[in-house]
Amino acid sequence: MPQSRGPLDGVKVVACSTAQAGTVPYMLMADLGAEVIKIEVPNGGDTTRTGSVFPGLPSTIFETCNRGVKSVTLNLKSVEAREILHRLVARADIFGQNFRPGAAEKNGYGYEDLKKVNPKIVYVSISGYGPKGPHASLPGTDSMAQALGGIAEAYSSPGRPMRTGVVSVADETCAILAFGGMLAALHCARTQGIGQKVDCSLLGGQIRLMGWTLTTAMWRNRNPVTGQARITGTPERPGMSASFNDIDGKPLVFQLNGAPKWKQAMSGLGFYEKLVSVGFGDLGVVTTSDERRETLLKTLDDLFATGPRDKWVELLRGADIVAAPINTLLEASNDPDVVANGYVAEVEYPKHGKKLKVHGSPWNFSETPARIGIAPELGEHNDAVLKEIGYSAAEIQGFRDRKVI
Repeated sequence: MPQSRGPLDGVKVVACSTAQAGTVPYMLMADLGAEVIKIEVPNGGDTTRTGSVFPGLPSTIFETCNRGVKSVTLNLKSVEAREILHRLVARADIFGQNFRPGAAEKNGYGYEDLKKVNPKIVYVSISGYGPKGPHASLPGTDSMAQALGGIAEAYSSPGRPMRTGVVSVADETCAILAFGGMLAALHCARTQGIGQKVDCSLLGGQIRLMGWTLTTAMWRNRNPVTGQARITGTPERPGMSASFNDIDGKPLVFQLNGAPKWKQAMSGLGFYEKLVSVGFGDLGVVTTSDERRETLLKTLDDLFATGPRDKWVELLRGADIVAAPINTLLEASNDPDVVANGYVAEVEYPKHGKKLKVHGSPWNFSETPARIGIAPELGEHNDAVLKEIGYSAAEIQGFRDRKVI
């Protein structure tokens, strides 16, 4: 069987994007077979090339966000470089940028400029706050969106200050939503002949990530209860999602719905008789009293602290209860289900003479699987790409001499 070229084979993308939210959508497209041309400034390139670099290894952030794409350098302050960009856009399906709001329009590659070059272009713009509102013109970062979007509260504990997290959840969520949005717009362009601008923002993505919990807060006009456990429902149909530490301080979580599941879970663990003896044979009794809730949690803390996490998780799963260890990042990367599904993969880096662990693909396509590449050297594809769009070797050398590329 010939090697698959990916489900997005034939899609052409030009991206003037940096950082995480602005690059991950196009990296995902490259994984799936699209040709992605990343435009970088000639001297230095994307600033993340020099971020998070360890001796003998490439940049972790640049590799994670830019694998599989082609690097072309253009000094977009130059008229000649903008002409090259327009020639690239004329044959592209998608153009992406995450410049500070207004910068692309000021410099001649806003949506109104590029749709004259290619009326069916899908133009993807990623900003911090969104295209409207009092702060639309401000730059944005992951921590800003986490702070505004509610996730700091979602993972906070009562009585402790709220903090934004180390993982770039706002960047990644925005990137994944941008990926979906551009594919929807691409379908529209190909089936209806209509190009359009797609605006995504870090803040908008973070709000979407809050899901039904945000809806509940808005409908009740009350912030959710946060902390170790979420006990919901009514005395007749209680629910629980809670985390506890084992004998070694390692955390686990389980979730259940309904009174029968409570007895099922606690019996599987061997805790039920003890809980009955202290008045917690029925989970529903704690839904009406904060004091009973805290007493139950203290009792469960003591019970889970008598044995190892792996044992508790195995017993809960054996009782058909949803349960899992709460992994650290390194534990997550070695989790057997993560490894078995290829969510983490190993890739050969010839320049560094070794295989390195990287993100795999979150999708499994039966016929056109994703292919995991590596990030390009700065300007690695200048000659090949410019030649493909009609420039001669002499013209390319001229661009180089005049510092256009």
